[in-house]
Amino acid sequence: MRLGHHTITWGGVVGHPSGVTSAKDLHYLSNGSVLDAVRDIGAAGYAGVEVFDGNLAALADRPEPFLRAMETAGVELVSVYTGANFIYADVLPDEMAKVRAACELAARFGAGRLVVGGGARRAAGVQEEDHDRLAAALDRVTDLAADHGLDASYHPHLGTIVESPDELDRLMERTRIGFCPDTAHLAAGGGDPAELIRRYPERLQHVHLKDVDLATQTFLPLGLGDLDLRDIVRAIREAEYDSWLVVELDSTPGDPLDAARTSYEHLVELLDLPA
Repeated sequence: MRLGHHTITWGGVVGHPSGVTSAKDLHYLSNGSVLDAVRDIGAAGYAGVEVFDGNLAALADRPEPFLRAMETAGVELVSVYTGANFIYADVLPDEMAKVRAACELAARFGAGRLVVGGGARRAAGVQEEDHDRLAAALDRVTDLAADHGLDASYHPHLGTIVESPDELDRLMERTRIGFCPDTAHLAAGGGDPAELIRRYPERLQHVHLKDVDLATQTFLPLGLGDLDLRDIVRAIREAEYDSWLVVELDSTPGDPLDAARTSYEHLVELLDLPA
């Protein structure tokens, strides 16, 4: 296993304001310094980083500081995260243009994976066809990613139409995109992350790890919440997945470096890796 960390913890996540009126420009962004995040991620012991598409878009015209920061920290760019509504036919072409741009940026900066969230939950409630629309869009994302040398995976997320285990099942039977379990989102959505990994071992393409206090649905560094992370790691190994495990803690009230170190130390213990 190789260990990575998402830059999201350094400032949390925001969306680009232009996306309010232009769906093609609605990128995710880490709200803190990506360069500081890369430095701290390397200092904590991780070998890889994941970033949002919007952060790469902001670096596109001047990539050298980011590339130097990764080289100095001794880390590589593992994956890029993007997302969209995916269920509105009129908006979908612009959303796919944004995903294509994310693929181009990911390939340009040397990533090998694209992680995708989404599937809007309508104000009027979920329509019967929404899972079909999401699944069809994710198949297109899979092909776009492959065209750019990337492996694509879907990340279930609270607030979308793929929160619960039943909703995940409805999607997975309709699409061929890979599965990126997020351990905390799956648990907060009413699922057992280890069981869901065991349900889809052949689809496991990427892994996001964070812990959670289920009573408050507060996301936490690994080992500080309610998850049975030992069983989750066991399920990952049973799936014969031997690749990147990425800590993706949305935010922390303290120092992100301290949180990253807490998760790293817990992973080293769980995986029986050299300290």
